Amino acid sequence: MANVSIKFNGKDFLLSCEDGQEEHLEELLIQINQKFNNLKNDLGNLGENKLLLITAVKVMDEYYETKKKVDQKKSELKDLSNKFRELKSLIYEYKDKKEKEINELNQNHYKLKNEIQTNQKNYEKLIDEAANEISNFVEKANLDNLS
Repeated sequence: MANVSIKFNGKDFLLSCEDGQEEHLEELLIQINQKFNNLKNDLGNLGENKLLLITAVKVMDEYYETKKKVDQKKSELKDLSNKFRELKSLIYEYKDKKEKEINELNQNHYKLKNEIQTNQKNYEKLIDEAANEISNFVEKANLDNLS
């Protein structure tokens, strides 16, 4: 345990704190001393006990106001976090929907490609058959003319 010597309202005090916390304790006491002296200057010397009580009330008021702000910010952060999760969920849903649409388009593309290839083969077959029939007709007509 460490000891810190401080001066408050013109009096010396020796306070104990955990090792390594001496500087922090001194900073806190400087702040309390400042508040006490400001009240003493503003209100006059109402007596040490009453000034200490008013100082404690002001410190607690600041603490609760700060705590209220921190709680409000925590609530806002929680709301933002929930909105972020909701947005993230919507993004994943949208992504899944688009991937499904892309897969369907790819399947339709594959079917259309196969249909075009099949139709092209059928078209080529029809042209070959028509060419053969024309050829056969011409040959037959030539043979008929020769006879």
